[in-house]
Amino acid sequence: MISDTQAQRILDAVDAAFDEQLRATADLVAAPSLRADEETAQDLVEARMAALGLEIDRWTIGSPELEAHPGYGPSTVDYSRMTNVVGTYTPERVEGRSLILNGHIDVVPEGPEAQWSRSPWDAEVRDGWMYGRGAGDMKAGLIANLFAFDALRRAGLAPTARVHLQSVVEEECTGNGSLAALLRGYEAEAVIISEPEEDALVRANVGVLWCTIRVSGEPTHPREMANGFNAIDAAYEVIGALRGLEREWNAERDRHRFFEDLDHPINFNIGGISGGDWPSSVPAWCELRLRVALYPGMTAAEAHAAVEDCVRAAASGSAERRPFDVRVTPDGFYAEGYVLEPGSDAEAVLERAHRAAFGRDLTSFTTPGYLDGRVFVNYGNTPTLVYGPVSENIHGFDERVSVESVRRCTQSMALFIAEWCGVAEID
Repeated sequence: MISDTQAQRILDAVDAAFDEQLRATADLVAAPSLRADEETAQDLVEARMAALGLEIDRWTIGSPELEAHPGYGPSTVDYSRMTNVVGTYTPERVEGRSLILNGHIDVVPEGPEAQWSRSPWDAEVRDGWMYGRGAGDMKAGLIANLFAFDALRRAGLAPTARVHLQSVVEEECTGNGSLAALLRGYEAEAVIISEPEEDALVRANVGVLWCTIRVSGEPTHPREMANGFNAIDAAYEVIGALRGLEREWNAERDRHRFFEDLDHPINFNIGGISGGDWPSSVPAWCELRLRVALYPGMTAAEAHAAVEDCVRAAASGSAERRPFDVRVTPDGFYAEGYVLEPGSDAEAVLERAHRAAFGRDLTSFTTPGYLDGRVFVNYGNTPTLVYGPVSENIHGFDERVSVESVRRCTQSMALFIAEWCGVAEID
């Protein structure tokens, strides 16, 4: 345990550097880091890690080992120029417990910029909120990791255990970035991922499967439509069948611990649709981009097989409709969900840190979204605390993060580092 005096010095150190922390967050938001275009933003993170005196490891994430791993999500981009950045602190003498502070640098597309109140890359602070794509998900948390770690130095303290600060790619589409870091050998006795999680701890979350469903038709001129087969019309049949499977899985929520009280834990999202070649031709093809949620305990392979069976049944035909050809191809997340079992030492330390920073007890909840915590829990057998600030409109227009929540979460994480890793006074 750290002393009350040490704890107060850490809290004060976070406050003293908080204006700098907000500027660093705004700089990172201003560096767009869409998929396969994260390197400029990673340069900023690397420079900040280097300024903290960390040992830097930056590498491209693609490898045969990654592709062979059961948690790998099939990728549609070139990994040869996409990098993770890890900064490592190693104490002179190890006395405490090791820690990973993880965050992802990638953000989702901004959508039509005209529907933002201002540029999505302008991190304006207004009425207690910082705006911008990635401000909440999760550049505020990524920068908070760095400033929480540095708050100990500013308070005249040094951790007495190894700490790895990670900035990873691919969280929004495969989870392969954190998986690549684990396969590179980065392990610890606990992990914090500072995702935007309402000042609370994630107890469980779903797995996610991405796939493309391609429906084939037979083109003709519209004047002879009855002789052709419209692939776009057939795609509606597929969507209807998928909605039926979605209802079946949601009806099973009572059989899945921590999901019983969610109204709709399983969501199938048609995230993209394209098809046809010419307005005056009956379309010969239609593709659907699908995101499927799955309960912890169901493998990605099982989920994919269920989706494939559902789609093929829809395509098999009936007395009213002819059969059609369909193909299902995984092309992103192939990830299982996880549960953070209650009762770990790491959770107990976070509860104390949160109470000291926020003045109230830590709460936990279950989310129907994807998190990289599944990498460390399922494949690293490591207690992983997904915990971070209040945000709104993530993946939407005018995404924003609460400035006060960021400050408090940074304080909480700094106190966690001090107690978990142990501290020594700097001479």
